[in-house]
Amino acid sequence: MLATLNEPPLTVSEAVHYLKKLLEQDELLRSLWVQGEISDYKVHLASGHCYFTLKDETAQLLCVFFKHARLRAGLPELRNGMAVLAAGYVSFYEQHGRLQLYVEYVEPLGEGALYRRFEQLKERLAAEGLFAEARKRPLPSAPAVIGVVTSLQAAALRDMLRVLRTRYPLAEVLIAPALVQGEEAPASIAAALDLLNEHGEAEVIIVARGGGSREELWAFNDELVARAIARSRIPVISGVGHETDVTIADLVADYRASTPTAAATIAVPDVARWRQDLLEWQRRLQECILSYLAEQRERLLLAERDLRRASPRGQLDQQRQQLDDLSERLLVSMQTLLTLQRERLRGIARHLETLSPLETLARGYAIVRRAEDQALVTTVEQVHPGDRLLLQLANGSVTVQVLP
Repeated sequence: MLATLNEPPLTVSEAVHYLKKLLEQDELLRSLWVQGEISDYKVHLASGHCYFTLKDETAQLLCVFFKHARLRAGLPELRNGMAVLAAGYVSFYEQHGRLQLYVEYVEPLGEGALYRRFEQLKERLAAEGLFAEARKRPLPSAPAVIGVVTSLQAAALRDMLRVLRTRYPLAEVLIAPALVQGEEAPASIAAALDLLNEHGEAEVIIVARGGGSREELWAFNDELVARAIARSRIPVISGVGHETDVTIADLVADYRASTPTAAATIAVPDVARWRQDLLEWQRRLQECILSYLAEQRERLLLAERDLRRASPRGQLDQQRQQLDDLSERLLVSMQTLLTLQRERLRGIARHLETLSPLETLARGYAIVRRAEDQALVTTVEQVHPGDRLLLQLANGSVTVQVLP
């Protein structure tokens, strides 16, 4: 049915403005979430604004994502074909006469729920001060005992043990095994941290896991793990994933390392570097002593020349004798210092030899492994009647069977 002309006709601008006003007055359209698939995605180079279409099987909706809103959201790059949830408001673009969604936030489907949980926990723990730099504790410079929380089957554990043995073989390593992936992993990691704190011997703890997807690393974004790190009396180094992976555990830990190997490197000093420094100190000491002697000889020569012109020969002889005495004392001091440094190096070498696994075995100890899978046996609970065990001794190995 056609409208009558009892009222004057509207101009295009008036009609479009009226439509826009109706849309903006609608409560639902002021703030809503729209689910769909991105298509026709493009970024205006000059302004940085994004334009795309959200579509499903039967309809589509034009969308605008202004640059300031996109940067504030801090989201990954959008692309065609991506399924998303878009939040914003609906209005009418008068110039082109079209309805469009003005996007304020976009959440990729699938990862979106995890991202929301991560941000909510991060915000709550930050408000409690768990990420504050003031609560971060310094790491010990040369820990005698290092605790490690990770999976016994992880390649990361082998890498960390290799680094610790190479850099600082003087340290003892306590491993608290834990699940590092799956629903039970958070409780397992927290229990391992608590166990090392109860044991009390570790001076620093490494919590580590190798790289993986966001879901595989999610245990380290769990509140149980964050609380366990926060209540630890022992400083904690986190080494989870790769450089680009940042977890809640990283933020709570006293020190964040980019990888498990980097965490092991940070935890201990380098004995080889100590040796190099000692040799360098010895070289500098020799240079200082020789330089001092040369300087004193030069001063004596100058004094001798002056004495020839103004002093009796007896004074010159006295100066010569004093120089001889000084030279002798300095040389003795140099030899003494060099001897002390050599003895210190020999002591370090002897200490390293006593820590050798072969030396330990020679004193009557043995390394026990299960014969079928070579797994290391450290407690009685790991052994059962009938098990075949491989005993590694100082000069060979022998297989035994546990009696019922």
